[in-house]
Amino acid sequence: MPSEFSPLVKALSLQRGETGYTGSAGPIELFAAKTGIGTRLAAEATERLLDTAAVDHVMVVGIAGGMGPSKVGDVIFPEVVVDKASGTEYRPSPLHEVQSHGRLVTHDDFDMQPAECAALVADGFIAVDMETAAVAGVCERRGVRWSAVRTISDLVGVTPGDVIGLANPDGSPNVGASIRYLVTKPWRIPKLVRLGFDSQRAASGAAAAASRSLNAARPSY
Repeated sequence: MPSEFSPLVKALSLQRGETGYTGSAGPIELFAAKTGIGTRLAAEATERLLDTAAVDHVMVVGIAGGMGPSKVGDVIFPEVVVDKASGTEYRPSPLHEVQSHGRLVTHDDFDMQPAECAALVADGFIAVDMETAAVAGVCERRGVRWSAVRTISDLVGVTPGDVIGLANPDGSPNVGASIRYLVTKPWRIPKLVRLGFDSQRAASGAAAAASRSLNAARPSY
């Protein structure tokens, strides 16, 4: 989403050009792109990125929902990412040695029910998002290494499932839907304010972690 992308642009000092956002971390050349929300848009964005330039490594950066032992603000380098629709498991290849732990599930159903959440926690899942497995699938089909860094912005079962309708597919705010939501459900305003604050902090945390990974991966001479 734009709210996830802006901190990354700032943290990596990216510049907007004709083909998108570019920059560098020492000798590492960087290309950055937004995916939009959901598996289809994420897969399409990854295909476009890999068609644009010769890419050695793709890093997914952004926020995620937490479950089980996860807390808001936790930075997650998942050991395994699972596509819920197909059951396919993907294992990332971090740019440098990190403390990878836990399993992340990707699916398009933002409103996860308690029974499903409990079953996933029992299987070792600590986070959920809507894009990473789709990106991983494209990368692995095309022989490109990939990794992921996600920061927990909210907890499954705490955030109302219908807030996903407040954003357009590209992640930008849906102003009309937001106004209707606030008018019809004003009691949720404090929770939405808190969600916005936590999401922004989480996005900044993920961007900072991505920057640290890139700096740690830079060769020394």
